[in-house]
Amino acid sequence: MLSERLDGNRHLRRRDVEWLHALVGDWQLLSDLAFSDLVLWFPSTADGVVEPAGRSYVALAQARPSTTQTLVHRDVVGDRIRADLRRMVERAWVAQVETNSSDQGQPSPARMRVTAIPLVRAGRTVAVMTLHFSVAALRTPSRMELTYRRCAADLLTMVTEGAWPDASQEFTGYSGAPRVGDGLLRLDTEGKITFASPNAVSALLRLGVQDALEGRSLAGIGAELQRATGVVVDESQPLMLTGRRAMRAELEAHGAAVTLRSIPLLRQGQRFAALVLCRDVTELRRRDKQLMSKDATIKEIHHRVKNNLQTVSALLRMQSRRMESSEGRDGLRRAMRRVETIAMVHDSLSQGLEESVDVDELMRRQLHLAAEMAQSEHTAETRLEGSFGQLPPHMVTPLVLVITEVIANAVEHGLPDFPADERLRVTLSVKRLTDAAGRQRLEIELTDDGVGIPDGEWEPGLGLQIVRTLVRGELSGAIEWLPGHGEDPARPGTRVVIRAPILG
Repeated sequence: MLSERLDGNRHLRRRDVEWLHALVGDWQLLSDLAFSDLVLWFPSTADGVVEPAGRSYVALAQARPSTTQTLVHRDVVGDRIRADLRRMVERAWVAQVETNSSDQGQPSPARMRVTAIPLVRAGRTVAVMTLHFSVAALRTPSRMELTYRRCAADLLTMVTEGAWPDASQEFTGYSGAPRVGDGLLRLDTEGKITFASPNAVSALLRLGVQDALEGRSLAGIGAELQRATGVVVDESQPLMLTGRRAMRAELEAHGAAVTLRSIPLLRQGQRFAALVLCRDVTELRRRDKQLMSKDATIKEIHHRVKNNLQTVSALLRMQSRRMESSEGRDGLRRAMRRVETIAMVHDSLSQGLEESVDVDELMRRQLHLAAEMAQSEHTAETRLEGSFGQLPPHMVTPLVLVITEVIANAVEHGLPDFPADERLRVTLSVKRLTDAAGRQRLEIELTDDGVGIPDGEWEPGLGLQIVRTLVRGELSGAIEWLPGHGEDPARPGTRVVIRAPILG
């Protein structure tokens, strides 16, 4: 909804649109500090930005506080503004002044109060934000609530001036980003802590900070932790710990980890305080390290399996050289080819641990190698048409083995009694199909321009028996050998069709 209304609006500058996107992406912080539901309003028509006649507003975004109960239970995104709110929002848009529901004649005992705040950039109103908060929540507030509301007021001032958020200074997408409820510190201009929420105290306590926090320099605490642990930190970290720069960082000490986010508070361009959000991410980082360790272990297993298979292949090659029987040598070479095929799959799996494997590049290499490794005096030209896409790892090994065997069989038996300079063309075509129920399957067709399958009944050899077993048992699919469509009677070709479901 936000992008549909703002992107391409001829009355808004590109930087205004980017800033509104950044605000909505980060305004959960503001909602939590103000104990308020937030709604972003924008004219319902593109011309409504500049033409006041008949102007109405539509809700483009909404945020609910995690620090108190919500007052706007229904999702209002996409709704037209109510009549009682329209007058407030219109006044905020036109006069560029904050407007409260109490100024609009609402009775004093009303359960909810609303404040409409214009969002102004370069002297132009680009949207209006309304804050919806409970009157009951204002009774005898604690010091923490007062500090939160004070921080919210400071941030709102920056929002109305277009000074926050500043996407040029701070980046998003940080893993384990802290929220208000995770812990909040307020710093003065010198970087000393003037307020620390209980969760912030607990987070820093995990790092080994024992003394009271208020009155201490956060940068000094960071330096103490650095000296105690010997961890080398980013040179820009002191700027963050003193509140001079909007950025995010992480402190580690004594086996604990705390992620920090600093937000300088500005008034007319001058910094007068800063907010630092902190979150204990010790368990999160521990799980990340465990996953990384498991990933590395699995990669190492694939790598070692590949090495062991290559050793087996080398032993088979040595044995075949000493084998006097030609039939024995052929059998060992076929076994060696199959072992090397499995080794190649494990080599590909050792490069990454995604839930699915991109088979296309692996298959292109295997097509060429299968044709080269076939025991034939004829050369073969291979081609891949279509795309396998991403496949589950458990399908990859049997699928590659099947295709390797079929190609090798085509090269070895496709051109018997033909001159050695005759070339065989082998094409692998693949399609991914989806049925009405959303189930996906592979349809693979291997075609060659050889002499074709024998007439009448024929019994496949060991290699094709392995292929049939793999397709039916490992891939839960079906395979059939069909005559080709070649126009040359001497080389009609062969078609091998494989159908298999893609089971995750």
